[in-house]
Amino acid sequence: MIHRVIVEDLRSPSFDGIFEDILKHKYTYYWLSGGRGSTKSSFISQIIPILLKLNPNCHAVVLRKVGNTIKNSVYPQIQWGLSQLQIEHEFSFKISPPEITYKPTGQKILFLGCDDPQKVKSIKVPFGYVGIVWYEELDQFSGMEEIRNLNQSLLRGGDKYWEFCSFNPPKSQDSWVNSEKLIDEPDRVVHHSDYRAVPTEWLGEQFFFDAEKLRAKNEMAYRHEYLGEVTGTGGNVFENVSHLDMSNEMIEQFDRLYRGCDFGFTIDPTAFVNTYYDANHEDLYIFDEIYQQKLSNKRTAELILSKCGAGRVLGDSASPGMIYELANLGVNIAGVKKWPDSVDFGIKWLQNLRHIYIDRHRCPNTYKEFVRYEYERNKEGKFISAYPDKNNHAIDATRYALNDIMRNLRTQAGRINIY
Repeated sequence: MIHRVIVEDLRSPSFDGIFEDILKHKYTYYWLSGGRGSTKSSFISQIIPILLKLNPNCHAVVLRKVGNTIKNSVYPQIQWGLSQLQIEHEFSFKISPPEITYKPTGQKILFLGCDDPQKVKSIKVPFGYVGIVWYEELDQFSGMEEIRNLNQSLLRGGDKYWEFCSFNPPKSQDSWVNSEKLIDEPDRVVHHSDYRAVPTEWLGEQFFFDAEKLRAKNEMAYRHEYLGEVTGTGGNVFENVSHLDMSNEMIEQFDRLYRGCDFGFTIDPTAFVNTYYDANHEDLYIFDEIYQQKLSNKRTAELILSKCGAGRVLGDSASPGMIYELANLGVNIAGVKKWPDSVDFGIKWLQNLRHIYIDRHRCPNTYKEFVRYEYERNKEGKFISAYPDKNNHAIDATRYALNDIMRNLRTQAGRINIY
């Protein structure tokens, strides 16, 4: 049978026991936590088709908190799982709206974003019931109340269910998902895994090299990112920020500068940063800023030109009119190229730098933003793995400044990561 193929060849030994539990329906709720490269999402993307084939009255629903992340994450991940099982020819694929159908029975794998809860409430399947649900990146949801509400719309009308929740544990113990997983529930099992049990050829030697590199550079970051450990007690997003007095002589030695600008006006400030990135040591230096409200286009251009002359600036592509006006006023500016998870990717990249050095005398507002920036909280006051879109204007400008570096790294890593 197909499930024996995955037992022998296609999964990390970490999942041996839980695989058998799933087939025997020992639990309903399976929480799979782990660090980067633990292959938990790969495992789930293979177990879902197996469960469909073994339960012909069931359909599956795959959920992400934000809908526009589906086409570059869980949808191709399920396709990958079908390919590994060598059964992709048994399924048909639809992109808009995203769904995958098991051709012999008509069973569906539906993909939904929870930023539009009405879509979940109005879900319909052609027969049977939704018996399999996967919450990918569980920590990005707001808490158990949201999960329970979603389950009330999904898990009904059948005699048995499987719910998979996969997540990389947030750093803070005060995160809702870290607190919740400590509560013993008789119908829930929490499973943890990391990359060390995964065959080298699955992830590639470069993955293991990068892990060891981060461990040597920043062991706490390594333990969180790669081992999936809870390493913090608070909610600070950036724990690698330090003040550094930067003299004019020091700044003159910076040989390649990166500049970014986030636009505001009445309430939000226009924020510009001037940075230097030492790629060999993975250190970022932020040494100059503009941070003002109610700047006219002409005055914005004058200030930027006074800071960097003809130097290249990357600005928020959501404001093409502003970029056009500044370019006409002589600023060498272009819009950044974004992608669905560019905010998360950019912040995590900044988090994993060895140091972010900011001269708080030259850049008081940028320093204040970085050291005060905390994860979002739910209504119970618990942290969730989301970044609030407030008091982050200089942070956004910093992401824009380094956007080209991040895009290149993302391209090198490939579109589908094995989590």
